Amino acid sequence: MSLLQVQNLSTAYGPIMVNREVSLIVNDQEIVTILGPNGAGKSTLLRSISGLLRPKKGAIRFNDRNVTGAPADRMASMGVVMVPEGRHIFPDLTVQQNLRLGAYCRTDHNAIEQDIALMESYFNVLAAKKHAKGSALSGGQQQMLAIARGLMARPRILLLDEPSLGLSPILVKEVQSVIADLRSKFSAAVLLVEQNAGLALSVAERGYFLQHGRIVGSGTISELKDHALIHEIYLGQHSRPKSVRPSAT
Repeated sequence: MSLLQVQNLSTAYGPIMVNREVSLIVNDQEIVTILGPNGAGKSTLLRSISGLLRPKKGAIRFNDRNVTGAPADRMASMGVVMVPEGRHIFPDLTVQQNLRLGAYCRTDHNAIEQDIALMESYFNVLAAKKHAKGSALSGGQQQMLAIARGLMARPRILLLDEPSLGLSPILVKEVQSVIADLRSKFSAAVLLVEQNAGLALSVAERGYFLQHGRIVGSGTISELKDHALIHEIYLGQHSRPKSVRPSAT
């Protein structure tokens, strides 16, 4: 049984349709990526799944429950947590205060403190900076804090939107390592939107290719590496290697 199912989902901003009949699945503790050019509708799709944007039509099922149209706070309480593009930490709050806000849906206060200690033990920089304000952190440190804050909700699935955006190559490697650990260390599935195709293809098991708001290809990572659009958009090549199968969800 899949953990997350998106079925023929269409979303729009006012009259402008962005996602068109998108279907995908994510299994429990699986890392899946969504690739595509800028403006393809990748972030909009994550916003729809997380409850920040109500879809026009289609269905979202999570843990075999129909959650279509559920608001973001309810989705988070069920285990669907989004780490948005741009990190959006609270700059005037300390690292520890940011982490506690990540657990706002929880009532198990003792376990919350234990999870803060867990985050500080895994993200060493957060332990060293736990009393520092978010605004005092570097871009990479803020990204680690954003991911740790998302994990404080104890997600079943973490939706990551462009986690490497604006980071140096060294920090991208650190983010890559964290994403690869999310399944084994935190028992979380991941749905990753990432413009850095090298990062995405290195950590995910399967992926979908989104173009003009539609899924135009899907497959294992080895299959996606041979997709003509990957070569054209990310590598600047216009040759036509073998294509992956059409969207199969």
